[in-house]
Amino acid sequence: MLQRALDLFRGKAITIPPMDGALRPNTALDSTPSLLDIAQPDNLAWIDDRLVFSTANKVVALDGGGSGTGAELIAEFPAHVACLAGRPGGGSAVGLDDGQIMLWDGEGAATTLDDIGPNLKCPTALLFIDQETLIVCQGSSEAAPSQWSRDLMRQGASGSVWRIDLAERKQTCLGNRLAFPYGLLWDSAAGSLVVAEAWRHRLVRLSAERQAAPSVALANLPGYPCRLAPAGGGGAWLCIFAPRNRLIEFVLQEESYRRGMMAEIEPEFWIAPALSTRQSFLEPLQCGGITTMGINKPWAPTRSYGLVVRLDEHLQPLASFHSRANGRRHGLTSAIEVAGRLFAASKGGNAILALDAGVRPGS
Repeated sequence: MLQRALDLFRGKAITIPPMDGALRPNTALDSTPSLLDIAQPDNLAWIDDRLVFSTANKVVALDGGGSGTGAELIAEFPAHVACLAGRPGGGSAVGLDDGQIMLWDGEGAATTLDDIGPNLKCPTALLFIDQETLIVCQGSSEAAPSQWSRDLMRQGASGSVWRIDLAERKQTCLGNRLAFPYGLLWDSAAGSLVVAEAWRHRLVRLSAERQAAPSVALANLPGYPCRLAPAGGGGAWLCIFAPRNRLIEFVLQEESYRRGMMAEIEPEFWIAPALSTRQSFLEPLQCGGITTMGINKPWAPTRSYGLVVRLDEHLQPLASFHSRANGRRHGLTSAIEVAGRLFAASKGGNAILALDAGVRPGS
């Protein structure tokens, strides 16, 4: 409170943590050949002994569990797939952009959960703790998953995390007033959930049994965190789908400007994070990003970036894989480790990558 009072007189400095140490920039993502080129791949998951991912309203499996370069369509849904998770014993849960959450048996039959809780219309991440216990992240109570940029510009903090008992059809709110929860990890050793809270740039812990105040596990990240996945040997993989920068942080403080921008300008041209950039000359930040010779510098200001972080068992960064401002593998929204290989979905770069999970560039 004292800091906020002083800011009224002295102004508020905009500071963003530098990418250094374990987060030191590299070109690992751009140096890795694409395993599969496909439009906007998203949530990767291991379902029924297959590596699958979502793209638009489809769920697709990689041939050979990721060893090949082909893909097989295994399901289509009435709306874009926002998230999915494999169910122990077979089948999966699928969250759609229209708010529906479905249980899918893997053979074409899907049932909709219509009574999972009040106003759950923005599923952003799903996680099974066991066969009958599903954890759901609702990013916002006011926007669909695809409208994440609008929720950020509104400074939304209406997200929540729910525990769903599928056998008894009971729902328990584990946490609310969260700023777009976008990733889940079950820490069996601690008996708690790790949640990526995107707009507050942090990871928090929640009880898996009852509602409780979140405790901060990792704070002040240099970007917006999203999905988490277990790492071999302990720890986790964390995707950061877009970077923070001072101009965006400044715009978030200017309410009247932000409202005018949202009312008068198309969302893809807002001064806001993006999954990819350099698609149009109308995009902001061009003067800082392109030199007079037409060369985009890797250290230039950017609204999009590619970053996957390896965390240790205490959720502290160990190493990272990057695609910098001049790269193309931006918008990393999901990663999963399978048999020593790290598969990562570059939603902004329209590619799925396969990296050696044991290599630690930037460590």
